[in-house]
Amino acid sequence: MTLSHDLSKEEALSRIKGGFDRYAGDIGMGIALNSRWEADTCHFDAKALGQNVTGEIEVREEDVRIEVRLPMLLAGMADKILGKLKKDTTLLLEKK
Repeated sequence: MTLSHDLSKEEALSRIKGGFDRYAGDIGMGIALNSRWEADTCHFDAKALGQNVTGEIEVREEDVRIEVRLPMLLAGMADKILGKLKKDTTLLLEKK
């Protein structure tokens, strides 16, 4: 998924980093979320119900690219998961 933004790359990166950190702290429900930033890209993995989810968030000049890899057991929830990611990321990137 790719979401465009009208922010500077630095501002978009700052908002995404802050939002991801808040989100990681709020998940709960026994979900373990790990992440590491390499320059403008966050690599993350989560484990819930014995399933592993991995992905990347890349902040670019005019957009943010989000890639999530789901195991087959969670593939049926892909639309719901991507919808939530899109909504939350769009809110972070809105001009204020």
